[in-house]
Amino acid sequence: MDKTFIKDLLVRGIIGIRDWEREKPQDILINVTAFSDTSRAAETDDIAYCVDYSVLAKKIQIHAETSARLTVEALANDLAKICLEQKSVRKAIVRVEKPGAVRFAKSVGVEVERKRDD
Repeated sequence: MDKTFIKDLLVRGIIGIRDWEREKPQDILINVTAFSDTSRAAETDDIAYCVDYSVLAKKIQIHAETSARLTVEALANDLAKICLEQKSVRKAIVRVEKPGAVRFAKSVGVEVERKRDD
């Protein structure tokens, strides 16, 4: 299985359970690996057979900035579903981090792995 990835997509959105976290957007760092078979895309050199990472990144960004989820777990699952909506994506690994959320830690977060048949 081949991989298309989006690395270190930094967005700003409402995320968290505490009152102060619900008041203003904070940094959310997102990494995505979308698994598909890219052989037809390679043979034809046609974007129609590719995972369009530009389109996927925009969908992820819009959702992360507007969903106002309470937990990174919920957001990560949302984003994995968005990945799996792409017709050629069979599996997705999504990592959602909140940089600086815990004192003395660079980042904290969750990574989920979802398959089309889940």
